[in-house]
Amino acid sequence: MSKNDMDFANAPVKRLFGKMFFPTIVGMVSLVVLNMTDGAFVGHGVGAVGLAAVNIVAPLFMVLTGIGLMFGIGSSVVVSLKLAREQYKMARINATQAVVAGMGMGVFFAALILAFMPQTCRIFGATDHLVPVACDYMFWIALVLPLSILAQVGMFLVRIDGSPKFASFLNVLVTLVNIVLDWLLIFEFKMGVEGAAIATAVSYSVSAIGALVYMLWFSRVVSFCRLKISLRGFDNFLKNVFHQMKLGFSALLGELAMALLFIVGNYQFLNYLGEDGVAAFSVGCYCLPIAFMFGNAVVQSAQPIISFAYGVGNHAREREASSLALRTALIIGVAGLLFMWLGAELVSTIFLDTTCKAWEICCEGLPFFSITFLFSCLNLAAIGYYQSVEQTNKSNSYTFLRGYLFMIPSFLVLPSFLGAPGLWLALPATELVTFIIIVIVAVVHRKK
Repeated sequence: MSKNDMDFANAPVKRLFGKMFFPTIVGMVSLVVLNMTDGAFVGHGVGAVGLAAVNIVAPLFMVLTGIGLMFGIGSSVVVSLKLAREQYKMARINATQAVVAGMGMGVFFAALILAFMPQTCRIFGATDHLVPVACDYMFWIALVLPLSILAQVGMFLVRIDGSPKFASFLNVLVTLVNIVLDWLLIFEFKMGVEGAAIATAVSYSVSAIGALVYMLWFSRVVSFCRLKISLRGFDNFLKNVFHQMKLGFSALLGELAMALLFIVGNYQFLNYLGEDGVAAFSVGCYCLPIAFMFGNAVVQSAQPIISFAYGVGNHAREREASSLALRTALIIGVAGLLFMWLGAELVSTIFLDTTCKAWEICCEGLPFFSITFLFSCLNLAAIGYYQSVEQTNKSNSYTFLRGYLFMIPSFLVLPSFLGAPGLWLALPATELVTFIIIVIVAVVHRKK
């Protein structure tokens, strides 16, 4: 790693984690600001119907993010292992293959969504009243799906290359672009939800172009390279891509689970509380990615250190990095829980008019929903560790538990007993039960 400023082999773990974490968290905070202001512009510039429509399209965001994270995490682990073994050419080949495969998958899904937009909106829970508004938003998001995947994968590769500050700068730039365009298109040009979608699409494009420029002209070690066009080259391409997809699959599984959460939640909130309930739930869904972003910041910061230590067989260093990641996730989770619990009215007011029914529902529900933050951050840190050391069975199993096996029954059962609070407690209960299982399995494994 002599070519790289980040000395993953010898630098103290805490110092190395700090170099990765603080720029990454700045970038994630900027994305949180983007997420909050985007929702605030839609809520106050369009109204509760706009928020509900955006929440209908939100599963598309989850699929988009999941594909990007699958290739981002998968390539990041593989590239880290190659760098640990000083196989620099193989590291570049795997990075290039991840970008090509991810963008190819993005083109496929974009075409599929654009061909069936109204049907997709209805599958996601849109009423006839919401379908036209949701389609206006979905069109622009689907259009830039390949670029958004390039941006996601690029951020991982830029950090692995030793430039977390540049990745953070891109995130801040994206936030500023999105906020300015939101204000112009929603309030000045009166474009409503479509204006918000265009602002988001442009910001994705800015991030993708920035990552592409870095990888082509400014990278230190991890850069793009020419891929061999032959039967043997294609065979190696498929093998490497599937290995990366396997390593990052739990991230895609988690995002698909979040998409399922939005769909099931939309149906259940609509059933119990009507469209106002969906609008209130959308506020929780705007806040949920905050927990994911901060938890993901911990994972992205610790993953190169853990994977590199794993690659060279330094298990003490590996354990030190994973322990530091868990402690950081705990601190962030507690802080997020307290903020959402104590600031429920403030958060609700950011997105909704205080005179509407949706605001009241949101104020009552967010304190219950806030518990998600603590256990979500801890679960993400644990799953990220298992991804980093190629224990895909555990990472996929825990993601399946928190995203599918426990979540759907929680949404179906808890409201039957607890009413509206049960709707808000479905996700916290899911994360809590998953965390308990992770701890039990880890304790049993350590005793053995």
